[in-house]
Parts: sequence; C-alpha cells; structure tokens
Amino acid sequence: MAKDKDQAPEEQPDRQEQVFLREVDEAVREDQLKNFAARYGLWIVAALVIGLGSLAGWIFWQNSQNEDSGLRSEEYVAAIDSVRQNNLDGAATALEPLTEAKQEGYRAAAILMQANIALEKNDPKKAIAGYGKLVADESLPKPFRDLALVRQTAAEFDTLKPQQVVDRLKPLAVPGNPWFGSAGEMVALAYLNMNKSDLAGPLFAQLAKDEGVPATIRSRALQMAGVEGIDAVEMDGDDKKATPPNAGAAKGEAKE
Repeated sequence: MAKDKDQAPEEQPDRQEQVFLREVDEAVREDQLKNFAARYGLWIVAALVIGLGSLAGWIFWQNSQNEDSGLRSEEYVAAIDSVRQNNLDGAATALEPLTEAKQEGYRAAAILMQANIALEKNDPKKAIAGYGKLVADESLPKPFRDLALVRQTAAEFDTLKPQQVVDRLKPLAVPGNPWFGSAGEMVALAYLNMNKSDLAGPLFAQLAKDEGVPATIRSRALQMAGVEGIDAVEMDGDDKKATPPNAGAAKGEAKE
C-alpha cells in the first residue's frame, strides 16, 4: 500500500491499460486460431492422412517388389539348374511364369531361353516365334532384342530372301557393334546370294581383321575374303598388317 501511494497517479492507469491490451491480444489470437482450425482443420487432417497413407503404400510396394524379385530369381535359378541337368522340359516349365514377369530383365531372359530350348529340341518354328516375340516387344532391353534378332535370322536364314537378311541385320553388321561377327557374316553371305561380291568381299575382310569378332568367324571370313579376291591380311590404314586368326599357331608349326 505504501508503494502504491508512492507511485505517481498516472502510472497506475498505464499499467492497467497494458494488462487490458494483453488480455485483448490473447483473446484475438485465440479467436483467430479457432477460426483457422474451423476453416482449414479438415484439410490439414486430410493432408496428413493422405501423406501417411502414401508413405505406407510406398513402403508396402517396395516390400512387395523386393519379395517378387526374390521369387523371380528363384524361378530363374531353378530353370538354369534344369538346363544343366539336361531337363529341357522342366526348364521350359520353370520359365513359363517368368515370361509374364513385371521385371523386364527376367521376362526377356525367360523368353530368350525358352526359344533356345525349342531350338535345341529341334522345334525351329516355336523357337522362331519366341525370338520374334522378344524382338517385337519394345518395352524390353535392346541388347536382348538385338540378340533375339540375330538368333531369329540365323534360325530361318535358309527360308528368308537375301534382301530380308540385309534389311534386318545391316544396322548390327558394323564394326564396334557387339553382334558384328554373327550379323556381319550373315549379311555378307546374303550379299553373295544376291551376286554382290563387291559388297560381300570387303565385309568379309572387315570381319577377318576385327579382333573383337570370335576366332571361328574370323577364320571363315578370312577364307571367304580370299575367295572373293581380297587379301584380308594386307596393310591397314596405319601401315600395320592385321594378324589372321591362328597366325601364332602357324608360326609355331613352321618353327617345328
């Protein structure tokens, strides 16, 4: 009481005014919060529910994908084991679910292996259909499709017109392409069947000099290039001779 008496009369109204303004400010904030909750509360709850639901769905999808991939892997391993045991019918049966798998790699590998099995069982018609199915499916990886195209063309080479072989394989029959050896040899033979020695000979020579081509194909190409009058062992652009397949062995025999 003594202290209140000592205070100036004008200070007491100021303090009361500050307390009143603080209470008004708190009331306004509380009212704004209620209005915000009433207006946006439902949307906030909905957003939280959708977000949590999406997160749960993504986690479930990831788990199911991993589980599905594990099953596909087991099926593929079972098929390979059957092939190793020469149980081709069992392998074909094990591969059947994989031909419709969601995973592109497993689906492509299964279709390709089934076609190979059909060819091994002397069923070229089924094999060619399998390779064709793989080639036509543009959703599958290109390396699988290119390999299937080479296999398909080789399986039906004798029934195709030479120009069909060229049209199919010419994009693959170029140095540096993984399938240059097989595709290039078939294209060169197709040129010969079309009486285009001027195209066949140089292509055989390219095959013979390309160290990335399998040795068996290089050896055949070297002979075919010679038949066409082209020396595949002549000096190249860097004045270096290309080493023909089995050249080392020939030298060893000469020394003996």
